[in-house]
Amino acid sequence: MEKKYITVTTLNKYLKNKFDTDPHIQKVSLKGEISNFKGHTRGHLYFTLKDESSRISAVMFKFNADKLSFIPEDGMTVLVEGRISIYEATGAYQIYIEDMEEDGLGNLYLKYEALKKELSEKGLFAKEHKKELPRYPEKIGIITAPTGAAIKDILSTIKRRFPICETFIFPCLVQGELAKEDIAKQIEEANNHDLDLLIVGRGGGSIEDLWAFNEEVVAYAIYNSRIPIISAVGHEIDFTIADFVADLRAPTPTGAAEIAVPNIADLNILISQYKIRTTNLINHYLKVNHDKLINLKESYVIKNPLAIYEQKEEKLSNLVTKINNIISNKLEFKLSYFNNIKQNHFLKNPDNLFINHQNKYHVFLNKLELLNPITILNKGYSIVKLKETVIKNVDSIKIGDTINIMLSEGNLDAKIEKVEKVGK
Repeated sequence: MEKKYITVTTLNKYLKNKFDTDPHIQKVSLKGEISNFKGHTRGHLYFTLKDESSRISAVMFKFNADKLSFIPEDGMTVLVEGRISIYEATGAYQIYIEDMEEDGLGNLYLKYEALKKELSEKGLFAKEHKKELPRYPEKIGIITAPTGAAIKDILSTIKRRFPICETFIFPCLVQGELAKEDIAKQIEEANNHDLDLLIVGRGGGSIEDLWAFNEEVVAYAIYNSRIPIISAVGHEIDFTIADFVADLRAPTPTGAAEIAVPNIADLNILISQYKIRTTNLINHYLKVNHDKLINLKESYVIKNPLAIYEQKEEKLSNLVTKINNIISNKLEFKLSYFNNIKQNHFLKNPDNLFINHQNKYHVFLNKLELLNPITILNKGYSIVKLKETVIKNVDSIKIGDTINIMLSEGNLDAKIEKVEKVGK
């Protein structure tokens, strides 16, 4: 019997018809985690819906996507309803989603957030631990997969921008269960070499593809590196734990290479500018000093070197004359003062000075004697007191008061029996 062959298109159409007519898969409700999410410019959504062990491609066209109340993203767990069919062009079956609701964040995303919070609290992301990148690195280590777009982009960018820089590749796994240990091991190995900078990373991918760079062992390997590290994992929208621990995060592997090295064309321009500035500066310095030299050669001092000496000599002579005059005036004043003292009357007649002072003494003594109250009492007067207070008029006492009378010799106590006021 002759075999009958059909085309792939015929087979896919047949299988699509089977899928489209099976009532069991025309209305399917699934729960899964979004991965590899991509939004088309026309508004359609393409992603993978997965659980712990399986995955299925998913499509949500614009007229259904416009009804969503949230923005889907990788890591979200969602509840979807749709139909299962085959896309004839590829022969792959997928779910065409008609309705989708958010059911919280996926397990991987929750694990990512928990580790991020823990390492942040331990200080692995702190700015004070960030090392400064070298401005002109001579040796750069690259830790990534030995094949693929990432390593090609990094190498070509460094060679184009700064060809004098040496690059050293430390190949490692960047995806899968063994990748985390391999990345950490290569970082430790690179630290045994004389390198100025490390670039650690890979190209973009799903959260699962990038997960090795979210592992704790990789985070600590980056943190403990003595060599500054640029993290270059994924695309601009992707952030991993490695990005937060690294000394600097680059949005892409190509971006990491551009950050790591300067552009040699820019350096050549800068060097040319420095050369021009330095030449101008030297010429200006030479001109300024040449003008100074000309001025010195034409100066009065150089042409008449004795002029300075003559001026100083004249100034010195004036000062000496002035000082001598001051000294002479001082000596004349002191001599005159001394002669006046010698001619003083008291120095010539010291006895007269004594007699004069003795006369002054007797005058003062007589004055004191006249003011002495005892002298007054000797003349028959007395001092009358009431309780230590001298009585000056009769208004100060009354009948019955005891008064004290001080005489020149002794005291008397008397009691007042009569007070009589005598007019002036």
